[in-house]
Amino acid sequence: MSAPLHGNPLKVLLVALAFQGYNGVVTHIPFHFIRRFYLTRILRIKMGRRASVNMGCFFTGRRIEIGDHSVVNRKCVLDGRGGLRIGENVSISPECYLISLTHDPHSPDFTAIPKPVILSDYVWLGARAMILPGVEMGRGAIAGAGSVVSKSCGPYEIVAGAPARKIGERSRDLRYCPEYFPLFNTDVQL
Repeated sequence: MSAPLHGNPLKVLLVALAFQGYNGVVTHIPFHFIRRFYLTRILRIKMGRRASVNMGCFFTGRRIEIGDHSVVNRKCVLDGRGGLRIGENVSISPECYLISLTHDPHSPDFTAIPKPVILSDYVWLGARAMILPGVEMGRGAIAGAGSVVSKSCGPYEIVAGAPARKIGERSRDLRYCPEYFPLFNTDVQL
C-alpha cells in the first residue's frame, strides 16, 4: 500500500498514468536518451550529468535525485515517495531495492511513514542489495550483494548480510567516475 496522493482525481490519474508509462513501457526501450528524457521531463526526476538508468527499473514517487556519473543498473526499484537522494559516482548493481516509505506496525489504520534514503558519493551497492527506509550510507560505503541494510552506515564502511553488519572498511582514495551506457539490454559498450 502506498501513500495516497490527495487533490484533484484527474491529476492523480495523470500522475499514475505517467508512472505506468515509464514502468510498463519506457523502461524497456533500449535507448538511454529516451529513458532519460521521460524520467527528467515527464516524471521530473532530477538526474545529474552522465547519470544512467538502465533497462527494467521501476520508479515510484517524484522525490528522487540522482547525482552526476551515477549508475542505476538493470531491474532496480527506486522508491521516491519518502525521498531518495543518490549522490555522485554511485554504482547500484542489478536488482537493488531502495525503499523510502514504511508503515507503523502499531497503527490501526496502517499509516504510511516517509523516511528518506540517502546514498552519499561513491556508494556501491552489490547485486540485490536492499536499502530500507531511513538509511543513510556515508561516502564510499559498500553494501554487499544480497544485503538488507536496515541501519545507517558511516563513510567507507563495508556492510553485508541480512541484516547488514559492518565487515570492513574501504579505501578512502576514491577517484573513479563510473559511466555505464550499455547497448540495448546487454553489457556491451562502445
